[in-house]
Amino acid sequence: MKLELQYTIQCRHDQATLITGPSMVTWVVRKVKEAGVDSMLDLAVDQWRELAGQKAGSYTKLLEFARDAVDALHEGVGWEVEYSRDVWRLHRLPGLTVSPGKRPNSRSHLRFDRLSQPWLKSLAKRWARLRLSSGLTRNTVSADILGLTRFSAFLTETGLAADALADVDREVLERFLAWVSTQPIGHGAKEDAITAPGTFFQAIRQHDWDGSLSTSAVFFPSDFPRRPARTDRHVAEHIMTQVESVANLDRWPTAEGLLITLILIQGGLRATDACTLSFDCIVHDGQGAPYLRYFNNKMRREAAIPIDEDLETAIRTQQQRVAKRWPAEHPHLFPALIGNAGGQNPMTYYSYRNMLISWLSTCKVLDEHGQPAHLTPHQWRHTFASRLINRDVPQEVIRVLLDHESTQMTAHYARLTDQTVRRRWEAATKVNITGEQVDISAEGPLGQAQWAKTRFGMATQTLPHGYCGLPVQKSCPHANACLTCPLFLTGPEFLPELREHRGRTLTLIDKSKANGHTRVAEMNKGVLTNLDKMISQIDGDATGLPDAI
Repeated sequence: MKLELQYTIQCRHDQATLITGPSMVTWVVRKVKEAGVDSMLDLAVDQWRELAGQKAGSYTKLLEFARDAVDALHEGVGWEVEYSRDVWRLHRLPGLTVSPGKRPNSRSHLRFDRLSQPWLKSLAKRWARLRLSSGLTRNTVSADILGLTRFSAFLTETGLAADALADVDREVLERFLAWVSTQPIGHGAKEDAITAPGTFFQAIRQHDWDGSLSTSAVFFPSDFPRRPARTDRHVAEHIMTQVESVANLDRWPTAEGLLITLILIQGGLRATDACTLSFDCIVHDGQGAPYLRYFNNKMRREAAIPIDEDLETAIRTQQQRVAKRWPAEHPHLFPALIGNAGGQNPMTYYSYRNMLISWLSTCKVLDEHGQPAHLTPHQWRHTFASRLINRDVPQEVIRVLLDHESTQMTAHYARLTDQTVRRRWEAATKVNITGEQVDISAEGPLGQAQWAKTRFGMATQTLPHGYCGLPVQKSCPHANACLTCPLFLTGPEFLPELREHRGRTLTLIDKSKANGHTRVAEMNKGVLTNLDKMISQIDGDATGLPDAI
């Protein structure tokens, strides 16, 4: 018993998750002595719990951990031990993939004892082992087995004579579809209940596990319940104004929670990807611009997004905090704040979500009805995309920034946002430069055309204080303020326009001087100087332009 307890403490130390204080160890030793047994294996887990009495939490869990650690040492670990069991102890199977950003349940199980049909249980074990070994996460495979469990329950409840796999055909599956539609479960659970058996039957055929499976035992795309219409999930701007206010951001109780929030809002990452950022997540391009490199856990690939210098500085500060707390090794930018004595585990999605809920309550962020706003971390990804669409960033650029596999999801953001913009535009009161109200009606034969013209003007002629109402076929005679902006960019494809604009600027300066409009002439000199620099740089001949002034 002494060696068993020493081994238990060593195992707990090697896991480097929880801190085991002397008082906990002393309590366990006292309970073991009271039991009067020679080994932890002399009592079952339930008996040890009963012996613990009213003591709960980490003390009782340490007692259970001691029993499990000694049992694993006695029986061994691995597939040869677990495969024959009806309940797989997943923590006894080394090397399994854990869902990223989620704290693994050290005592999680995969239950086959709820599959009533022996043939189904046998094939389900084979399928589960293959999927776990291929790198799928524990949660994914658990969902697979839950789907098969519902199929097994259907066979039992309906009394179908499914004594073998050969009894499952298209007629059985159609009855199963009808049964699923009546179950009091959500839309996603109904989809999973159909997807799991369908993928299961496909694996049986692919690997030739049982040739008796009917060729008609197949689900078709039309069999799945129709998905409900997608709703607009981006956060309203009046709520984002509250969220992004300096006063509210300063109320974050932890620096980690604040930085994750900024990354989600400014970078559009999924919350799990942000929580599991590696410690060395900053990279630079050839011009020295910073990028945030992350692992897209959903697509299982690396990706990167551009960030600004302020966010880079905040990340560098977080790196210093982590290195100071865990000087030996620090693989994650956001190590878990609890259950992470060794610093090897990243913060979980649920930990951040709980911090977010608490922070929103503290800040009293309210919706349009004056009620506490309910936000989820993923809504900021939708908000990020919607804001880019509103700024008329090309959808392909947004797809790359969000690391979408296809343009369909990005197009969904664009469709929703365009409708939202139109509603706001129609509801707003617009005036021209003389203060006269301008009515842009959606009704009448020109309603759609007028909106298209306005939308195009917003996309191509957006001004600092509103939108240009000039017909898009006409050119603007005024000096372009963008040409005095340090953020303005251009290229060889705009060289003809730049030359034409330079000519108009020269004419405007000459006329202003002749008419005594000194102020106008001086304002346009800066525009002319910038045009000369850009044209010279693009054209490669800095001396080819005549001296204008």
